[in-house]
Amino acid sequence: MILRDQHAVASVKQLTGKRIAQILAAHGIKATLPEDLTSLINLSVKMYSHVGRNPKDFTMRRALESTEAKINALARHYKREGILPRTWKYDRERAALLVRG
Repeated sequence: MILRDQHAVASVKQLTGKRIAQILAAHGIKATLPEDLTSLINLSVKMYSHVGRNPKDFTMRRALESTEAKINALARHYKREGILPRTWKYDRERAALLVRG
């Protein structure tokens, strides 16, 4: 974000030939969860709190189920690739802690 906002660099990948995650991993900084999985979990936490406040919103409930299915599919992929441990499991109640932690 600093490169984009202060130095007008539109794309780090075009400049360096590497993604930001690759650059951070080379310097020993690694996220506990992949970015796409984290964003889906964050979205599901927001949806879950909305459904808790609005129990009659069946459209949002269906969207939450669809998002959780995407999370589970992505988690299976990352388990196969060895990025996530085999014992990792998505849990609605612990999801907010996963995003914050």
